[in-house]
Amino acid sequence: MASTTASAADAPQRATAPRAKGRLYRGDLGMWSWVAHRITGVLTFFFLFVHVLDTALVRVSPNAYDTTIETYKHPLMILFELGLLAAVLFHAFNGIRVMLVDFWSKGTKYQKPMLWTVVVLWLVLMIPAAISLLSRAVNEFFGG
Repeated sequence: MASTTASAADAPQRATAPRAKGRLYRGDLGMWSWVAHRITGVLTFFFLFVHVLDTALVRVSPNAYDTTIETYKHPLMILFELGLLAAVLFHAFNGIRVMLVDFWSKGTKYQKPMLWTVVVLWLVLMIPAAISLLSRAVNEFFGG
């Protein structure tokens, strides 16, 4: 009696290895760029939200506003400023890259070199900023 289903031996062989179970992404640069873009966008949004709230304190209670501003003058906040700068710069440069990929006819062809350009520009601007801000933090902590 003949069977209508094909046996496993008759099935075509896969050209690529099967994906590991439980992994949605393969972890290439594009995926990490996407993740970093989302994270930096959310961080920037929360900064703007807190900034609007603390600025609105001046109408509610000038003393509470002054207390909040004094908190921001603590040297530890310099690290948060550095993190904010890193997030905003990456989000801005990567956003330009995303627009080029979307709206430029050759954008998809050059998306990896553009990502490396974003990383290099980010590093070129972040290294001097980090040196400046961290030296300021050290001077504030230890006097100078």
